[in-house]
Amino acid sequence: MKPQLYILTGGSRGMGLAMARQILSQGHHLLTIARQRNEDLDLLAQQHQAQLSQWQHDLAEPYAAAEQLQQWLGKHHAQNFDRVVLINNAGVIPPIAPLSHTDWAAISQALRVGLEAPMILTSAFLQATQAWDIPRQVLNISSGLGRRAIASQATYCAAKAGMDHFSVSVALDEAVKPNGARICSLAPGVIDTDMQLQLRSASAQAFPDVDRFTNLKQSGALTSAEDAGTRVLAWLDRADFGQPVVADVRQA
Repeated sequence: MKPQLYILTGGSRGMGLAMARQILSQGHHLLTIARQRNEDLDLLAQQHQAQLSQWQHDLAEPYAAAEQLQQWLGKHHAQNFDRVVLINNAGVIPPIAPLSHTDWAAISQALRVGLEAPMILTSAFLQATQAWDIPRQVLNISSGLGRRAIASQATYCAAKAGMDHFSVSVALDEAVKPNGARICSLAPGVIDTDMQLQLRSASAQAFPDVDRFTNLKQSGALTSAEDAGTRVLAWLDRADFGQPVVADVRQA
């Protein structure tokens, strides 16, 4: 069997790292784009004879990463892979505060990483692989907060809502092409990550929903990063991937 080719943003920690580990353990080719390298992934790739590239980019400046991705894909050939997948996983949670008390630079950074970068990387991916005659998939890691807003997280909620909507638009574009890519904006559930810790650690004055997120942890309602990564990657294998475009892993 031929390997699959994955491009994964934010693969150095949390659910992204869990997905990277699972992809490599299956012997597939993986490119990660993150601010930091993860040396454990290098060792895992060697152990499973998988090809791994780790690019260090701050996706608040996505142009360089997109240009490099387009050139890198141009050097690969579709016949070497069973499918090619872009997973836009990277995101930033800005300081927890009402928008009126949020630093403008933090707003800009969160929107660039959480919305602008996925759009630009998706464009680069689609352009570079448009002639490839193998399955092409884009999996955007969204959030329930893009569909049900909460206080003190206007920027994060806006980024995820925007991700849902741009995914629907891209799906319409690709549907009329002979080998159009399939795209899904998937909410992965409530995961025990640094983001959850940040939300639980906020003051009630800054974050009215702090008790709800504290209770999620105390009641054992959080999914581990490893289990969440498994469920998200399994979504790619669904025969109905991309139908609907906006989906939630808990509705499987």
